[in-house]
Amino acid sequence: MTATNQPKVDAPSNAEKDPDTWTTGGEPMTGAQASYLQTLCEETGETFDPEMTKGDASKMIDELQGRSKRLKDA
Repeated sequence: MTATNQPKVDAPSNAEKDPDTWTTGGEPMTGAQASYLQTLCEETGETFDPEMTKGDASKMIDELQGRSKRLKDA
């Protein structure tokens, strides 16, 4: 079986999918998202909103990763 015939292997990761198209994007963010996003907010001076959806949290994480000093120094 080739890689092109293995949907679980070939499927794009969540990081490659648009959060606006996620079927669960409107659900509350996960605990892992909340923890990481809160850390990124502290590092970048942004306000953390614990009521964000999974999709919105993902988009904000992507945005703040580019501004986080920790990731720039890595």
